[in-house]
Amino acid sequence: MAAGHDYWALGGIDITDDNALMCYSEDVVSRRIYNASFKNLTTGEMLSDKLEGLAGSPVWAADNKTVFYVKKDPTTLREFQIWRHALGTSQEKDVLVFQEDNEEFHCFVSRTKSKKYLVIGSHQTLSNEYRVLDASNPNGEFRLIQPRERDLEYSIDHYGDKFYITTNYLAKNFRLMECPENATTKENWTEVIAHREDVLLEGIEIFRDFLVVDERKNGLTQLRMIKWSDRSEHYMEFQDPAYAAGVGANPDFNTDILRYGYSSMTTPASTYDYNMTTHERTLKKQQEVVGGHNPQDYQSERLYATAKDGTKVPVSLVYKKGTKLDGNAPLLLYAYGSYGATMDAGFSSTRLSLLNRGFVYAIAHIRGGQEMGRHWYEDGKLLKKKNTFTDFIDCADYLVAQKYTNQEKLFAMGGSAGGLLMGAVTNMRPDLWRGVVSAVPFVDVVTTMLDETIPLTTFEFDEWGNPKNKEYYDYMKSYSPYDNIEAKNYPNILVTSGYWDSQVQYWEPAKYVAKMREMKTDQNLLLFWCNMDAGHGGKSGRFEALKEVALEYVFMFDLLGIKE
Repeated sequence: MAAGHDYWALGGIDITDDNALMCYSEDVVSRRIYNASFKNLTTGEMLSDKLEGLAGSPVWAADNKTVFYVKKDPTTLREFQIWRHALGTSQEKDVLVFQEDNEEFHCFVSRTKSKKYLVIGSHQTLSNEYRVLDASNPNGEFRLIQPRERDLEYSIDHYGDKFYITTNYLAKNFRLMECPENATTKENWTEVIAHREDVLLEGIEIFRDFLVVDERKNGLTQLRMIKWSDRSEHYMEFQDPAYAAGVGANPDFNTDILRYGYSSMTTPASTYDYNMTTHERTLKKQQEVVGGHNPQDYQSERLYATAKDGTKVPVSLVYKKGTKLDGNAPLLLYAYGSYGATMDAGFSSTRLSLLNRGFVYAIAHIRGGQEMGRHWYEDGKLLKKKNTFTDFIDCADYLVAQKYTNQEKLFAMGGSAGGLLMGAVTNMRPDLWRGVVSAVPFVDVVTTMLDETIPLTTFEFDEWGNPKNKEYYDYMKSYSPYDNIEAKNYPNILVTSGYWDSQVQYWEPAKYVAKMREMKTDQNLLLFWCNMDAGHGGKSGRFEALKEVALEYVFMFDLLGIKE
């Protein structure tokens, strides 16, 4: 399907309950605006229905002929409307069923695992709101679960005659509640799993006989199985010191098999089936590494660096066995540190290209993510954002002190909000890095957050602050990479961008590079590469993405004199 397109991406697919029809959406620009088509899976025939201007995948109702979808604001790209489409009619006849008028919120549509309810969700950084409709009555009215409140976050699952609600209501690290289908506001919620100070409740998966709880403790995922009948429970065991694990696609209620994914910095991405009754696990598929890969050839470690305020910051790293850790190995330090996004210690086949050349690869699990619990996120946002940057610098200093590398061979990498991190640490400690890779970087914080006409701005006031408020304006300006470029020496820098980027518009990294070229006093490399056929996620296709990785790696190899 990608043939003939410079860019092509699948937004998603949904199949009718009778398995007869498929609706799928595609983006051929890289702006994350999708058009949807319909196919008869029995005959192979393409239907005449077409939907334009969508966000992601439409959702079928239970009647096998009605589909719900999200439309984006054409200017800001905010997901703000839910429409209903009847098969066999034109899009002009579709019915608007919900509009999100608060510009700080996005909306989406989905369907519960039980298939009983269609769900409309509205969300922003600090608040959620859900509406449901019986999927067998698509022309009916959606009803509200719990009205939105500032600082109240919740998500819903359905099973039997109850809704199960994961929420931060009186619970910073979240807890699990339940309520009857017909009495859903928070005064009707009763506790199923209590709040814990040292464990973050990230989500649940419901089966007929088991409840699976996705938790995070000490920065690592734990999968907890609870049997409904007697509330007996056990945890799945993982062996690596650092890893990435998560519940996979589990559409069937009536099974005791949990499908989950697992990888570590030495173990390729693996899909397992786990029998929750017998505790047996079966490897179903493992990522193939072309050329072969032996996990025993590599060593993974989990360390803790001490931040300047005494906080212990986890660092996951990997290197090839035999690499001398005498301070002379090159090291690439990666981090993100925003939106509460957790950077787990997973596997990368392309990373082997670094490790086999003697690199140490490290992930700094800095504040602004959510690895260590909700407080980890809150201590790295708004007026505490600088903790993200100083944590990264402290992790780098720690790795140098522990002789994993030295400043002449230390590289930093981050993208998007991680590109903001790169810009900030480059300004704060330009002496620390041999080179910095800053991908699609969010580097002009103040100007961007003042422009409410571009994507994401209004949605993110609770992440960065609203610069129309002087306190936030002053704080943002004190760290915004563009505003803090000075006439001084900087390290070698590679900045990448995408012309069609809807999240960090291409002109933001472009003006950053222009100012950097004007101000810097060194003769180090400052390279700017704008992909004219891609957006925020880079080029589509199996091999085009590898070319972008190769560009980043060659930038580092060239600085180290690595020729092959």
